[in-house]
Amino acid sequence: MYKLSTEALLEKAITTPELTHEELVQLLSLPDEQIPQLMAAADTVRQNTVGNAVHLRGIIEFSSYCKQHCAYCGLRADNREIERYRLSPEIILETAQAAVDTGYHTLVLQCGEDMKIAPETIAELTTEIKQMGAAVTLSCGERSYEVYQLWRKAGADRYLIKHETADPALYKSIRPGHTLYERLQCQHWLKELGYQLGSGCMIGLPGQTVDILARDLELMKEMEVEMCGMGPFIPHAQTPLHFGNTGSISMTLKMMAAARIYMPWMMLPATTALVSLHPEGRELALRAGANVIMPNVSPETTRSLYQIYPGKLNHRDSMTDYYNKITALVEAEGRTVGTDLGHSIYTAYHQ
Repeated sequence: MYKLSTEALLEKAITTPELTHEELVQLLSLPDEQIPQLMAAADTVRQNTVGNAVHLRGIIEFSSYCKQHCAYCGLRADNREIERYRLSPEIILETAQAAVDTGYHTLVLQCGEDMKIAPETIAELTTEIKQMGAAVTLSCGERSYEVYQLWRKAGADRYLIKHETADPALYKSIRPGHTLYERLQCQHWLKELGYQLGSGCMIGLPGQTVDILARDLELMKEMEVEMCGMGPFIPHAQTPLHFGNTGSISMTLKMMAAARIYMPWMMLPATTALVSLHPEGRELALRAGANVIMPNVSPETTRSLYQIYPGKLNHRDSMTDYYNKITALVEAEGRTVGTDLGHSIYTAYHQ
């Protein structure tokens, strides 16, 4: 098969997202010295489709309890060495109101799969936060269709549930007792119910290949995903994958840039995992096409306890000071902080 030169492929990528599997693999296989060219192409696509706005979405991590046994996650039920916590509804709402008052237009309620928090409680929290004038993203794992429906009716706008890997065998190895089909069933339900769907994958998992990473991008496009969170795999000492190597920053940037090129409409975050590994992770992500930053607005008393992976970035600034720091970073990159709710442009893009 005829192979385009890197320059020709990047020129094509700026004008059309219709890339073949082989072309995605070619982009993800570029040597490090050509990554700036790839990032520049992605930045051009970002400018032409979603503009200069960077949307700040405040994350409230409200429970570290989880029933699952994921081989990569420090919150896995088998881990007896971490301190668990569960925020009260009053604290969650107090934190949410402070975030809205600070300037956040979207709040992300995230937890492990904590079955002791009733779905109705999360529904009530969603409704009350919506009444504050913010959009609500939920990230509470695999649930039934009925629970997703309850939360959607309560006002939830978006749901983040990463597919983690598009390879069924690799998926089964990192999520014992579960299948990729089950995960995608949840995503289908969420789309059916009208959620804006967020997905994503880890980069650098043991056994992962460039071909699998290209299939990750293809799967997200097939699922009509509207937000894509991708970060480097960081091994946790209290998990079965403690032996793995940390995912590379260069491959993470290539995946982010390729995602922007291949799915121009995407809400693409600068993930905390990338920032945890590189002091300029946010800046690099923004230059690779990112248009979302998700600062942690959880109470300082629990902020360090949500340890999905070790070395996770935690800050000690007040909510206002940290918001101002992120705003200054965005503006230093020649970008602006979004002032609207930051809803997906997927439908408008495809009209």
